[in-house]
Amino acid sequence: AGWSVQNVWTTRRDGEVRLRMDEQGIGSEPPKTVHELLQEAVSKYGDYYALASKKGGQWIKLTFKMYYDECWKAAKSFLKLGLERFHGVCILGFNSAEWFIADIGAILAGGVAAGIYTTNSPEACRYVAENCSANVLVVENHKQLQKILEIQHKLPHLKAIIQYGEELKEKRPNLYSWSEFMDLGKDVPDTQLREIIESQKPNQCCTLIYTSGTTGQPKGVMLSHDNLTWTALAAGRCIMLTDATEQQELLVSYLPLSHIAAQMADIWLAVTFGVQVFFAQPDALKGTLVDTLREVRPTAFLGVPRVWEKIEEKMKSVGAKSSAFRKKVASWAKGVGLQTNLKRMNGYSEVPVNFRIARHLVYKKVRKAIGLDRCTKCYTGAAPITRETLEFFLSLNIPVFELYGMSESSGPHTASLPHAFKLTSCGKEVAGCRTLIYKPDGEGNGEICFSGRHIFMGYLNMEEKTKEAIDEEGWLHSGDLGKQDKDGFLYITGRIKELIITAGGENIPPVPIEDAVKNAIPIISNAMLVGDKAKFLAMLLTLKCNVDVGTGEPGDDLTPEAIEYCQKLGSKATKVSEIINSKDKAIYAAIQKGILAVNEGAVSNAQKVQKWVLLEKDFSLAGGELGPTMKLKRPVVAQKYKDQIAQFYMDADTPTTTENALQQ
Repeated sequence: AGWSVQNVWTTRRDGEVRLRMDEQGIGSEPPKTVHELLQEAVSKYGDYYALASKKGGQWIKLTFKMYYDECWKAAKSFLKLGLERFHGVCILGFNSAEWFIADIGAILAGGVAAGIYTTNSPEACRYVAENCSANVLVVENHKQLQKILEIQHKLPHLKAIIQYGEELKEKRPNLYSWSEFMDLGKDVPDTQLREIIESQKPNQCCTLIYTSGTTGQPKGVMLSHDNLTWTALAAGRCIMLTDATEQQELLVSYLPLSHIAAQMADIWLAVTFGVQVFFAQPDALKGTLVDTLREVRPTAFLGVPRVWEKIEEKMKSVGAKSSAFRKKVASWAKGVGLQTNLKRMNGYSEVPVNFRIARHLVYKKVRKAIGLDRCTKCYTGAAPITRETLEFFLSLNIPVFELYGMSESSGPHTASLPHAFKLTSCGKEVAGCRTLIYKPDGEGNGEICFSGRHIFMGYLNMEEKTKEAIDEEGWLHSGDLGKQDKDGFLYITGRIKELIITAGGENIPPVPIEDAVKNAIPIISNAMLVGDKAKFLAMLLTLKCNVDVGTGEPGDDLTPEAIEYCQKLGSKATKVSEIINSKDKAIYAAIQKGILAVNEGAVSNAQKVQKWVLLEKDFSLAGGELGPTMKLKRPVVAQKYKDQIAQFYMDADTPTTTENALQQ
């Protein structure tokens, strides 16, 4: 096919796509390969620190020049191991310098880098490795290695395994420690690698992001060199990251790198703008993240909603323990903070005196306590965040800005900014990105579609799925419902697939109702609305309980906050099972009261919750009900609790909520 008619998508790993170049603006920037981006970084930021890893209590740092040299060495070692053009290198482990170096080394050597979630089962690992014809697997430790050894015999393309995080426990053929691996390529001539690098084009695939479909196997999202290098530039300029030559940004890397959000921020934005990246501890999400933040004091921070919620919960429990006077000051300051920031959002710029006092007394201390005292760019993305959490941080003068996008758009598509910020909106398009609302209804709600140079190449070896995602005009269909206001701010109103369509034909987005319930009843951890093709809505509820730090399994003990809540209601319960087994009157009545309060605010009768049930176990990653970014996996929950759901609809008549009050 000639250049002019060449397609904007492909499903072949060696395919080339037509780049969606613009006539002017950022979309007309000359395309570049990953190697060209790295060379630029070395010439601009050579002696600045790039990566910082904590080893035995000390930060060990690599400059951009050293980082590049390590990637070059790794690339030669991959060639030595027999990495073939466009074959996969799968990386399975927690964020580290080795993760970045293996990823970039694989790309330089002409392979395709693919992250695997550390929580994946052996079978799920096999699927990814086989799907991208992986020649090499890079694992963090013995635990991850065991998964691979279990499925190794099913991977005909596999030539070698490298373990980076700890010393090898056993010798095996084709199993290398990181240092052995890095030495392998020393005799490979530079010219051999240079030749491969020179054959690379910006419109060829260099990275795969495996995105979990709601059903079926994950899809390998093919990203080109241009997807990565252009999106990093466009997104970084949009959120106004400062170049290291002016003032270096600092970032903590802890979100899973197999996910597009962390990969774009931690690897590609960092290389583009000379950001210094500090690696968190592997147990970051189990509680050590705040320690790392306090030590590093980053200037930019990206959290998924669950991370912001956890920080919020931690701060509330600390706040609950402080003196009455302190509580009064804090609650006054929070009122001032929220008012001032909401006014600021609506265009008022003057800073009232009470805000300055509050900033001095409270906000600075709070920011310092969580290590965000230097952070001017706090972002959230990957899943919907509640208005309550945003307002909580806003009240402490920590505006959390929303990003919206997907793996298929190389990460960000819209971003909120300090000067362009509306609560509950995920902002405006990144420059060079375009939005179309497809088939909008009377209120302007329709499917959000994207176009621009950030749009992926296609799903590896999945032509049907690719055609479903990218239409004839080249628009990427997101599967999200939303609308744009007159100022171009985007609001997400739900997922097309998540919409509950009742027997009466009402389309109901579940998230707002679930959020309202969690907000009305502080003891509730997770809520899932059901009622597709049914006469009325019902809800599965879980209680806030302590989680086993090692396994991530939710336990039976209520959290301290939940116990405190029970005591306030006059219940002595300390365990989930006690509440359920005794149908604890006080708790059940409080939940019922909360549900009725939410129903008061319902848009229509069809949107009222008629029945509910408490489940014995909270949802978790380990239990399969939550995905890696803590998104609710509705089909899994529906399958797992199908008996409880069926029970809701056993009786022929639609109950009224009052009759239902004590039947639970």
